[in-house]
Amino acid sequence: MARVLAFDYGMKRIGIAVTDPLQIIASSLETVETKTIGAFLKNYLAKEEVEAFVVGYPVNYGHEQENEVLKHINHFILELNRLYPLIKTIKIDERFTSKMASQTMLMSGVNKKQRQHKATLDKISATIILQTFLEMK
Repeated sequence: MARVLAFDYGMKRIGIAVTDPLQIIASSLETVETKTIGAFLKNYLAKEEVEAFVVGYPVNYGHEQENEVLKHINHFILELNRLYPLIKTIKIDERFTSKMASQTMLMSGVNKKQRQHKATLDKISATIILQTFLEMK
């Protein structure tokens, strides 16, 4: 089997998580600057087989709220589909992932200074998005 990559898209950074090849475990992978996601994907896909992309998608109480971030996420999804047409792209509701990631860091004993590091929060959010996808399968 191939891996699944998940993205927590942000205007500055994208948190990335990945499954193991058997698609059982979701793990944080990396946080990259949004402007460098193309190069990251090119390098990663040259080394690893990926079956699907899972993108955190902000849904507001059952209906989409068109805002600036959502426009960028939609563009990101279109680019994924254009550049990698053989890899399916799946949208997963991401409304509470940042809050859950923050809570996870707090419960695991991460100190306040480390909790304020946004890149770590983005990776954990991507992992929660990916875990949600795996549980839905």
